[in-house]
Amino acid sequence: MIAKIGSGKSTAGLIRYLFDTKKAKDHTDPHLVASWDGFAPDPGRADDFEATKKRLVADLDLRVRQARRLGRAPERHVWHCSVRAAPGDRHLTDAEWANIARRVVAATGIAPQDDSDGCRWVAVRHADDHIHIAATKVRGDLRTARHWNDYLTADKELAAIEKECGLKQVVRGDRTAAKRPTRAETEKARRAGTTQTSRERLRTTVRQLVSIATSPEEFLHLLDGVEGILVGVQHFPSGDVRGYKVAVEGDTNTTGEPVWFSGAKLAPDLSFPKIRERLTAIEAPPVTEPGTRRRPDPWHQATAAAERIPHHLDHGDDAAAQAHITALGEAIDVLPLLAPSHLRPHLQQAATAFERATRSRIRAQQDQARALRSAIRGLRTTPVTGGGSGLAMFLDIAVLVVIATARWHQTRRHDQQVAAAHQALVHLQAAYQQAAAEPLAALAQRLPPARTIERHTQRVLAILPDHAQQILNDPAWSALAAALTEAENAGHDPEQLLQHAARLRTLDAVRSTARTLTWRIQRLAARQVPSDQARAAQTSTRVAARPGLTASARHR
Repeated sequence: MIAKIGSGKSTAGLIRYLFDTKKAKDHTDPHLVASWDGFAPDPGRADDFEATKKRLVADLDLRVRQARRLGRAPERHVWHCSVRAAPGDRHLTDAEWANIARRVVAATGIAPQDDSDGCRWVAVRHADDHIHIAATKVRGDLRTARHWNDYLTADKELAAIEKECGLKQVVRGDRTAAKRPTRAETEKARRAGTTQTSRERLRTTVRQLVSIATSPEEFLHLLDGVEGILVGVQHFPSGDVRGYKVAVEGDTNTTGEPVWFSGAKLAPDLSFPKIRERLTAIEAPPVTEPGTRRRPDPWHQATAAAERIPHHLDHGDDAAAQAHITALGEAIDVLPLLAPSHLRPHLQQAATAFERATRSRIRAQQDQARALRSAIRGLRTTPVTGGGSGLAMFLDIAVLVVIATARWHQTRRHDQQVAAAHQALVHLQAAYQQAAAEPLAALAQRLPPARTIERHTQRVLAILPDHAQQILNDPAWSALAAALTEAENAGHDPEQLLQHAARLRTLDAVRSTARTLTWRIQRLAARQVPSDQARAAQTSTRVAARPGLTASARHR
């Protein structure tokens, strides 16, 4: 069960909405299931609907009017809580919903149990799967109800109700989630014919710009250049930036003013102080020095940095681990901007889902994960070329890292983050399958001669005995053999490359060992070929034992 709580100024407006069946097509048979004294007038069961509705509003507002005469009534005197059953829950009776409503108002402080001065409230049911509780926040002693932290207390009570009643125990959060669009925002987007609300569109845009900006100043500059978005920047008297707000051009309120959202209203980590903290720790992308032989490939750098994240999650402290997860989120956020159009839907859905997994109550140590963050900024000027092999190899490791992220959150009981990581994983895997197809097929077409393939086969059998048969039977074996051959032709030792690739990280969790090794070989082969002296030193210090890796069930 999920509770959603809000406040308002008009009791009549809320009651009108709850009993409306004309504008709200999903409202059927609205009626009371419970009230503060059990005798509140029920417009849904009365012959004179309008008159009974007015009586109900007057009864609910009685103490508000009394307090107002004394100047003690709160401006937003209406308390509104909707309680919705989880999909798949059994059909609850009116009596069961009544009991749930009483427990919720008691737990939140609206009408504590055995408190005769509790607030006046009613519970309205107009659908099978949820109720609405409408209350006025003035008590019988004309004091305002103390309902501080009411969302958490209601959520805790609903968790207990789920267990007692045998209902689905829903995933609960830690109050670090981004605010969901309101019903009004959703309806507004539907009327405008758009799939995203303004809040969602702005959140996606801001997150993508944070992922590519190298400083707070550049972030604001990039934001100001986005077509169709209005930007307002607030300053301190000193001239320093205090914060920012954004609005979608053409999205206005009833007075014709733009509907503004501050960064904090988009997501807890998108306030300007949080963005400044993240971007201040950014290192500039590497610059190719004059006379250097080749420019480092940002895709290879990003992949290498991401590949180290599971180690940080397993062996680092929580603050550093959280920073690495945040950096991974930045990398996933930027992918839809760089990828070919046919991959963007899955990548954008992955970014939207994983956004929830990037935050928890653990404060990130933002000076961590500099290598990945620097590589991400380098990607903004690096198009997806070469058949997309750079993107495919990054997605290959990103899938593994998201699995590790879900495991890290799970050990800390971050339920929503675990669910978000699993949801993102589905879309990343789909994008990876599409992204890998073309570069692997191109490699397979460059299949080396049979004698060369036989040499590579013997190397695989010797270096990776536990994985050899799976590799050799994998459809991607042809691509791996071609990658080893191209590396050998470029001057690399294929045996050393294969050993190095096997040691980079365990192959136990991968679905296709041949694919993963192909990307690793390509990345290692892109490095400068070692000199004869360096190669001789490597040969002299090479250990006799081959790295053995234990095979296990594949999770990806």
